[in-house]
Amino acid sequence: MKLAIIGGGSSYSPELLDGLFVRLDQIPVSEVWLMDHDEKRLNINAAFARRMIKHRGVPCSVHVTTDLREALRDAKYAITQIRVGQMNARIADEKLGLKYGIVGQETTGVGGFACALRTIPRILEIAHLMEEVCPEAYLINFTNPAGINTEAVIKHSKIKTVGLCNVPIGMIMDASKHLDYDPSELTMDYVGLNHLSWVRHFYYRGEDVTDAVLAKFVEHARLEWEEEDTRLNMIEAIKRLGMFCNYYLQYFYSTDTVLKTIQSKTRTRGEEVVEVENALFEKYQDESLSEKPEELSKRGGAHYSTAAFHLVDAIENDRQSRQVVCCRNNGAIPTFDDDVAVEVSAIIGKDGARAIQQEAPAPSIRGLMQLIKAYETLTVEAAVKGDQEAAYEAMLLHPLMPNAGMCVPLLDELLEINKPWLQGTFF
Repeated sequence: MKLAIIGGGSSYSPELLDGLFVRLDQIPVSEVWLMDHDEKRLNINAAFARRMIKHRGVPCSVHVTTDLREALRDAKYAITQIRVGQMNARIADEKLGLKYGIVGQETTGVGGFACALRTIPRILEIAHLMEEVCPEAYLINFTNPAGINTEAVIKHSKIKTVGLCNVPIGMIMDASKHLDYDPSELTMDYVGLNHLSWVRHFYYRGEDVTDAVLAKFVEHARLEWEEEDTRLNMIEAIKRLGMFCNYYLQYFYSTDTVLKTIQSKTRTRGEEVVEVENALFEKYQDESLSEKPEELSKRGGAHYSTAAFHLVDAIENDRQSRQVVCCRNNGAIPTFDDDVAVEVSAIIGKDGARAIQQEAPAPSIRGLMQLIKAYETLTVEAAVKGDQEAAYEAMLLHPLMPNAGMCVPLLDELLEINKPWLQGTFF
């Protein structure tokens, strides 16, 4: 069985492959194809992967290519983890946010918007090529912003797709660690969009343990939100709502403190990540290294491979298991369109992900969900059509964007900066 990793030069690849190699008895992948345009990183990761294989003694081969068609041909699963424009584009997004006095984070606000406009055409290029060379394959998308990219594929491709994020499984692992639970027996009433979600209830072995879990998350809130003012705002939101709040909700619930923290730093997060990645790739080149290094945890990919191959295992073996993923709504969340991407608990089997019917979100969270979903839908339209009007309307909706007048020069500058990756759209 062939597995393609598009963006195989990513610093996350060793984490992903490590997770695969310990599960080959359940997921019989015989060949992994790493595809990337960065040949140096691609070859470093491939050599490291082959040392992992030799160390573990597992029956799998690793191939490298810069040709997308070759990577995808006859694959059964394709995992996307691409970064269009590489880290320099992310840093430019962050600095653009700083220039306009707004949040420019990678997936949220102007940063997530710019990333989506660059990325959606490339994700659809992958999906459309899959329709041609591996039409029965599954596209598993980790590429940020994951929810928007998943919606683009749902609406503009016939390929089967599921979007993934490591945040939901991280919540389960953290709650289980705090309360000494078996994570396989902890479930969540989880509702929202990617990086905009809430957990309304936690259940352990069928018993509602929400109060106990929330108390532990409040006790350990420093692990999620380091800056005190932001942390206090998030604790207040958790207590008042009676729900656990996704880490990324800090950008909405504590905007001023988060922005103040970002502005006080001498480097953006993207610039910090460049330093982390340089150190990682130095490690990856060490010919004595055959297991993922501890430093990889600083990159932010905890439980990345667990989420990926828990999903692949459930599809491959028709497990009918419950997992939190980004998938087509299909009526699961009342008041949201059928063809939008939502992040909810779903049943995973040989036919992919089927969102579980949800209780309608309370107005206290539904309003923000609807607002950001409308923004995401307009962003997909803007990226697919190269439509400046749709892009402006998307910005106008987003609560982290500037006022209506300031959105005009911001959009003009954003499009100019990203012109190399927009391939003639918008112009």
